Amino acid sequence: MAITAAQVKELRDTTGAGMMDAKKALTETDGDMDAAVDWLRTKGLATAAKKSGRVAAEGLVGVAVDGGKGVAVEINAETDFVAKNAEFQEMVAAVTRAALGVDDVEALKAAEIDGQSVADLITDKIAKIGENMTLRRMASVEGDVVASYVHNAAADGMGKIGVLVALKGGDEAFGKQVAMHVAAANPASLGEADLDPAVLEHERQIQIDIAKESGKPDNVIEKMIAGRMKKFLSEVTLLGQNFVINPDLTVAKAAEEAGAEIVGFVRMEVGEGIEKKEDDFAAEVASMAKT
Repeated sequence: MAITAAQVKELRDTTGAGMMDAKKALTETDGDMDAAVDWLRTKGLATAAKKSGRVAAEGLVGVAVDGGKGVAVEINAETDFVAKNAEFQEMVAAVTRAALGVDDVEALKAAEIDGQSVADLITDKIAKIGENMTLRRMASVEGDVVASYVHNAAADGMGKIGVLVALKGGDEAFGKQVAMHVAAANPASLGEADLDPAVLEHERQIQIDIAKESGKPDNVIEKMIAGRMKKFLSEVTLLGQNFVINPDLTVAKAAEEAGAEIVGFVRMEVGEGIEKKEDDFAAEVASMAKT
């Protein structure tokens, strides 16, 4: 019987198997969905489905630069042990290279590596390695010069923190210094204009409340708020921060002296923003003792 694309999709969604494996399973079982699931299980190809609900907050960030474009990609796994696995690292490197040719994470999932989509490649690795994995995000920058830096590198071009810095003018050596600064200082934005307005307003309101508590006259309070907001911006914006290479200069001033303009940056850290489940072993044991 003819196997439809809808049947293949349904089986893939149910089992996490790759497209070709799902199609073969349906062909072998004459389109019987339940039998196809069993067929995949017997071949060890449906294991990914059992892993898909588990939190993947470890993994690696890969970075790659080609000319004036740089990309950073985060691929997560459940444990740090897998991040040290050579096969996982090879996959991260391949996916990161593929990211140079696309614009967003959805296009990256559909991109092909050796005739297989990135999404299917990851699904296959889930089944083989035995942990849930996710292609979480990608980001890119472009400039005359793009420099990269990886902190806590697990292998060439990948680690726990990946940074890209794009410059107009300047050179890669200065860009690398700025990238190292970004890794250490973790700025929230390039400058004030790029800062989330909600973050800016939240901090302003806090400073207003603090200033009012002082009981000082309104004209003094206004100066206090202005001064504290200036200090806040110098702490959270890349251009306003003191340069870690030379703290006597701001990053903006260091760029000026290097004949460069910083036009963009990306700092990507493994697992940031993912809510990790913390197992309470003592509570688990106590609960078991009551049963």
